[in-house]
Amino acid sequence: MTMRSTQLENSLLNSLPKKESSFIWRESSDVSPLVMPGQTIGVLGGGQLGRMIILEGRRLGYRFVVLDPAIDSPAGQVADEQIVGAYDSPVAMARLMEKSDLVVYEFENIDPDMVRMIETIKPLPQGSNLLRWTRHRGQERKVLQDAQIPTAPYQVVTSKTELLEAIEELQLPCVLKVLTGGYDGKGQWVLRTSGDPFPPVDIIEKGILVEKFIPYVKEISVIVARGISGEVEVYPPVMNIHRDQILHMTISPAPIKEGIRTRAEQIAYHLASQLRFVGVLAIEMFVLADGTILVNELAPRPHNSGHITMDTTTPCQFEQFVRAVTGLPLRKSIRKNTGIMVNLLGEHQEAFFEQLAKLPSCAKVHWYGKSVAKEGRKMGHINFVRDSLQDLLELINELPIWKPLSQQEWEAIFAIANNQMEGRRLHD
Repeated sequence: MTMRSTQLENSLLNSLPKKESSFIWRESSDVSPLVMPGQTIGVLGGGQLGRMIILEGRRLGYRFVVLDPAIDSPAGQVADEQIVGAYDSPVAMARLMEKSDLVVYEFENIDPDMVRMIETIKPLPQGSNLLRWTRHRGQERKVLQDAQIPTAPYQVVTSKTELLEAIEELQLPCVLKVLTGGYDGKGQWVLRTSGDPFPPVDIIEKGILVEKFIPYVKEISVIVARGISGEVEVYPPVMNIHRDQILHMTISPAPIKEGIRTRAEQIAYHLASQLRFVGVLAIEMFVLADGTILVNELAPRPHNSGHITMDTTTPCQFEQFVRAVTGLPLRKSIRKNTGIMVNLLGEHQEAFFEQLAKLPSCAKVHWYGKSVAKEGRKMGHINFVRDSLQDLLELINELPIWKPLSQQEWEAIFAIANNQMEGRRLHD
């Protein structure tokens, strides 16, 4: 792109009327919606999260326009319009804002400066601050530390010498994470011995988070929503099982003791109050054998572990998100059923299609409309809903779509479980 064309594109953005974004921080019990049904919400990102936001938003009467570089994106398929363009394209961004009454983002790998620019032109209730913190692991840890939220011991390093010093202080095993851009286990290395390979030097010099490996017995997450009036609603904790660092299964409610559940919800409420965000925040937590909770990561938008709410809870995380960002009142989350969400990855697609007509009535399929199936790529998910968690676990374990639960996974499910969980261990 030439300097002249860039200047012309930037002039399009500069020609749009600027406005203050103080609406983000309004706190009052009497707040009118920022946009009304019939008006248009612009969505930065055309993935499955945007798709499910749009499907819920349509029920509330809103229209949607999506910006995504991929033609026929999952969100674009269900939107009123998709703008095909790069996220850093001033022309595409100007078109999105001209067509939108309010803008949201559905994933965090967007330049916060671009989001900040949008804030000066159109309402963007999620704001750029939380995006800036959560997309940078070092800043995220600092925010959690300032909020007095317990995390694993860590250091941020930018050289191999600093890395070696951090490992010596923290002691092996350690987990190394790139500061920005990693997801689903990408950009992570586990060092268990001094002989394990380090990341390349150029990656280390860009910045690495060195974190003490935590021998947790369960991973849980909590979805919390906060509206523009400051109201907060917390969803009950769910338990997550990962395979190859990609979420495989979410169990709702999390099989944990009542005291752990209460503490997890308190952490979520405290964070929502401290960070003063608008929208939905997912908080991933580690639970140790003694019940101690450490916060692992934050995601400033609806989350994969919250997909189970689509069929077990009223309202689901996507309706709550739309309510939060538009200024509609939040609804208290009411769980209707026990449920388990299982992700459908690219390697599951063939077996899933073979089993589609044979799935039990308790299986609720959510397919994302992606045209290309790749290993590790999330193509959809199934929510299994029933009264008995034990029955659901047995049913899912018998389906020939994915590998059965391992002994280690069974042990994690039953560790520090609540009194409703049966003590017996299931076998394949």
